[in-house]
Amino acid sequence: MHVRSPHPDAVPLVLTHGWPNTFMEYLDLVGPLTDPAAHGGDPADAFHVVIPSLPGFGFSGHTRTKGWDAARVADAWAELMRRLGYERFAAHGNDAGAIVSPEIGRRHADRVLGVHVNQIFSFPSGDPAELSGLTPEEQGYLQFLGGFVEHAIHDRAQQAQPQTLAHALADSPAGQLAWIGQLLAGVPDPDVILTNATIYWLTNTAASSARFYYENHHAERVTEPTTFPMGLASFAYDFRPLRRFAERDHKNIVSWNEYDRGSHWAAHDAADLLVDDLRGFFRRFR
Repeated sequence: MHVRSPHPDAVPLVLTHGWPNTFMEYLDLVGPLTDPAAHGGDPADAFHVVIPSLPGFGFSGHTRTKGWDAARVADAWAELMRRLGYERFAAHGNDAGAIVSPEIGRRHADRVLGVHVNQIFSFPSGDPAELSGLTPEEQGYLQFLGGFVEHAIHDRAQQAQPQTLAHALADSPAGQLAWIGQLLAGVPDPDVILTNATIYWLTNTAASSARFYYENHHAERVTEPTTFPMGLASFAYDFRPLRRFAERDHKNIVSWNEYDRGSHWAAHDAADLLVDDLRGFFRRFR
């Protein structure tokens, strides 16, 4: 989707969805972001909104070459925004989008105003010194995170053998719905789950979307810290990063907000908080 604001001086904003979501993740945000005045906001906070489908997901169709990892998607988004006429733009992402969006800032720092995410995927490096002085709360979080990673079947399966898994998903709409429903089960509106599953089913993109996990797992890791402005909106029922590790990997975190409601899919169940956080973060760059 590309929805221009009625305000000509609006900031271009590319929103990147996650898996197993689609561009639908951000539909409820389009109105408040493009036309704040019509939704009780300040016209000065308006955005021109671009919501692409990740390559290999839904209406983007199948990826047919290797190498479609987060870095390559970031380059594609930068080119997309250039073709739409936006030389300077803002970026936001959730889930897979929170992996892609920082790569846009890393690789195209001269064009990106700032990067806003719902998660920062910064973890201990394995150096025992990094674990010294952890508070009981931080230790509990690491235990939770370890359990999540250990039991995240979708993550491990799609990293390891996405094509094998896809044969089953492409053969059964019930299987496709179950595979997607396990991750979207907390979304309040069942039509969101059904519509997302239908998009994957009709476009037959179970395999190509799963390959995004495989490609990122096998991509060369960049360890140099980022320096572009970053903002975090962390929601209650999502895994929150430990700030000490986030600030190790990102040297210019200028906004860090934690909320007492909302989930991993905050655009669906805490859209008002997410919109306000986006407006507040990017206000400083206008």
